[in-house]
Amino acid sequence: METRHLRLIKILAEEGGITKSLDKLFLTQSAVSHQLKDLEERLGTKIFIRSKNHRGKDQWKLTEEGEVLYQTAVKVLDEIDKAMTNIQELKYGHQGTIRLITECYTVYHWLPSFIRKMNVLYPKLDIKINMEATHKPLPKLLENELDIAITANPTDDKRLKFLDLFRDEVFAVVSSSHDWAAKKYVEPEDFADEKLLIHSYPLESVSVYEHFLKPAAQTPREITAVPLTEATLELVKAQMGVTCMPMWALKPFVASDELKLIKIGKKGLIRTHFAAIRYADKSKKYLIDFIQNLKEEFLQ
Repeated sequence: METRHLRLIKILAEEGGITKSLDKLFLTQSAVSHQLKDLEERLGTKIFIRSKNHRGKDQWKLTEEGEVLYQTAVKVLDEIDKAMTNIQELKYGHQGTIRLITECYTVYHWLPSFIRKMNVLYPKLDIKINMEATHKPLPKLLENELDIAITANPTDDKRLKFLDLFRDEVFAVVSSSHDWAAKKYVEPEDFADEKLLIHSYPLESVSVYEHFLKPAAQTPREITAVPLTEATLELVKAQMGVTCMPMWALKPFVASDELKLIKIGKKGLIRTHFAAIRYADKSKKYLIDFIQNLKEEFLQ
């Protein structure tokens, strides 16, 4: 039995016969009669008892078997209609789940407040941060474990779509008494004798390494991962290493003259951050609107 048969039974029962049902079924009277006869023969039972009232008008009454089919049709078709509504909401509205991650650890301090704002604006959106995907955001996106990945390292993979979010500049951060403090900018070779403090591995996710040191075939004397920004900056103040961060990420922590920010390279190390989504999801309105709100957050 197909859904068209269930819809046929439901409409015939509710309209009381063929004549009033034609406009809703978009069929001719002969087509309706043929479909009903064919269905009854396949089921081996009558669905309707047809008779005439005292005015000579046709009357259609469900048989016991027909009543079972009618109740089933009401439930099934209602669930199908709900599913189609939900699909339209997912495609064009603001209902759905967004699993989000960023490969840039310094972004995390503003994510909670932004998500709270989005929950107020779009209460039907369920926004989740998938921390486990931090170091492999694009592969996880392709594996359908994420819906949006914020990255500064776009690829040519045609299965992904990258939407511009914002640009920032990464600075070298040193103690105000460090040898670099008097420099206008640092070169790749300046890192050769330094201990570089990063947030976490892999190095491919560290902008200064991937876009500045690696192309120049330079490697710091030592590289140490320190997960906490506050701890990293305290080590820098104590001249136990140097680190590299964007200005906006440093603002919540830098409030003294103990640290010095220096350009990385003569032209500076400029990054563009993107919101990556699966190309197949590019028409989902709730994803695109979420990304637009995210972009506006950085323009404030």
